[in-house]
Amino acid sequence: MAVDSALSSPLGPLACEKDAITLQLIEEMTRNTDSVQEKVLAEILSRNANTEYLHRFKVGGAIDRDTFKSKVPVVTYEDLEADIDRVANGDRSPIFSSHPISEFLTSSGTSAGERKLMPTIADELERRQKLYDLLQPVMNLYVPGLDKGKGLYFLFIKAETKTPSGLVARPVLTSYYKSEQFKTRPYNPFNVYTSPNETILCVDSFQSMYSQMLCGLLMREEVLRVGAVFASGLLRAIRFLQLNWKQLAQDIASGILNPRVSDPSIRNCISKILKPNAELAEFVVKECEGDNWEGIITRIWPNTKYLDVIVTGAMAQYIPTLDYYSGGLPKACTMYASSECYFGLNLKPMCKPSEVCYTIMPNMGYFEFIPHDPVNPVQISRDSPPHLVDLADVELGKEYELVITTYAGLCRYRVGDILQVTGFHNSAPQFKFVRRKNVLLSIDSDKTDESELQKAIESATALLRPYDTNLVEYTSFADTKTIPGHYVIYWELLVKEPANPPSDEVLNQCCLAMEESLNSVYRQCRVADNSIGPLEIRVVKNGTFEELMDYAISRGASINQYKAPRCVNFTPIVELLDSRVVSVHFSPTAPYWTPERRR
Repeated sequence: MAVDSALSSPLGPLACEKDAITLQLIEEMTRNTDSVQEKVLAEILSRNANTEYLHRFKVGGAIDRDTFKSKVPVVTYEDLEADIDRVANGDRSPIFSSHPISEFLTSSGTSAGERKLMPTIADELERRQKLYDLLQPVMNLYVPGLDKGKGLYFLFIKAETKTPSGLVARPVLTSYYKSEQFKTRPYNPFNVYTSPNETILCVDSFQSMYSQMLCGLLMREEVLRVGAVFASGLLRAIRFLQLNWKQLAQDIASGILNPRVSDPSIRNCISKILKPNAELAEFVVKECEGDNWEGIITRIWPNTKYLDVIVTGAMAQYIPTLDYYSGGLPKACTMYASSECYFGLNLKPMCKPSEVCYTIMPNMGYFEFIPHDPVNPVQISRDSPPHLVDLADVELGKEYELVITTYAGLCRYRVGDILQVTGFHNSAPQFKFVRRKNVLLSIDSDKTDESELQKAIESATALLRPYDTNLVEYTSFADTKTIPGHYVIYWELLVKEPANPPSDEVLNQCCLAMEESLNSVYRQCRVADNSIGPLEIRVVKNGTFEELMDYAISRGASINQYKAPRCVNFTPIVELLDSRVVSVHFSPTAPYWTPERRR
């Protein structure tokens, strides 16, 4: 491959010569999007030609697009669930992939209330690593000198379980952090973190967060970027500092680690860097003891150049709070990925959050698109596969639902992401992430749809029957003003016996009943990750939802077609609801959760 010796690329001037090969690779792939896609599909079909799944649809070893599209159906998780369960229960035959299934990656989406299990193969780790390797050369085009310091990243592993066959099931980032690719990664000045591996790999969320925050404070002047996977995770770290700064300062002053951090591997690695430092301890106290936390990130870590967090989709709701704590630092959204597949990267990572778009790398998988029109949706039938649009053929400005075919054996799988084409880099389209399909509420990695919320409502309102009380109407709101954020449910009640209304205790139990009914991802965030706060029910005055309807009609809604929204985020509507609140109730305890699956 020829390398531009002038230290420049179509993406911009290069930070260093070694970035040239990587950036030229991006250029070549995006200039030849369609041919790369054709090659990727042929590779996937060739290597998986003898799998049961492709035999089922009589592909006959063909590796061309036309045969693939005419014979293989577009599917959802529910279509594959029976085959996935076979693998989970020990069937080692090549159902999806000619390569052995190495583990399951658990999706943040759910099926029947449980995390979806995505089968994966060993060499997918290497493929995902290739996308990570593209990130830093792009970042160097916009932020020079990142090799002169460290990144303060709050990274965590989550609980994992094993299927009956013995295969591990865990989130994709947990898989990556526990892999040899991550743990024994070669030295790279751009990937130096303040957090030792031992602090990241501790499953206890308090010990992990405490030790990572302590290391970040000890190396505060070396920190050039601060981040977490999601915006909510970074805000949770700031809240943790608000609650624990006194003990952290005491540790720094004494050089002795808090005994609550009992993990031997963490204590061993921290002992090598924690020495008594009265000056730093005094600094931490001075910055944290008052009520003013505006700009706290740049006050404690003054050399921070940007925040590395996802602020697209549901995470956009956290942007104002991030601006408050960071003094308006740029927020870099670097890549687009999921449990099923890693997709692409942001070639202009320092753009405004509202302008973030991702260029899908055509070598990561085979990508197709269902035109998205809520008014006239495309009908998907397993018996007659619809015409899907190829990656190189999407049209500017239009919205699409993403469909993927992967090396691990997923074929024409609907991911559930709605994307909008915002432009092109060479022949590769650039997409804005619009939303997850059918997601109503989201605080962290949770995704609650309307049917799940309705089920939870029904479970809770059963507790009202002994009090002859009915639920007139309800709506919901993802409240991110608190850290962590939490679900707020607005209830209008009809109490038929005013002398015997449901008590505060009963309504508190209604909150818990709702949480018990929500999916396993929500309950894990509540119980194990502490990334979602207790659910809240706000009871509003009678007639409130009629006022809500009147307001909607005054803004042009049709009285004949109006129905109460099941989720609200428009500020005037939230303010209207809050002005009618007569009582507030919270879950008295956390819901039940275990990493073990119900099935």
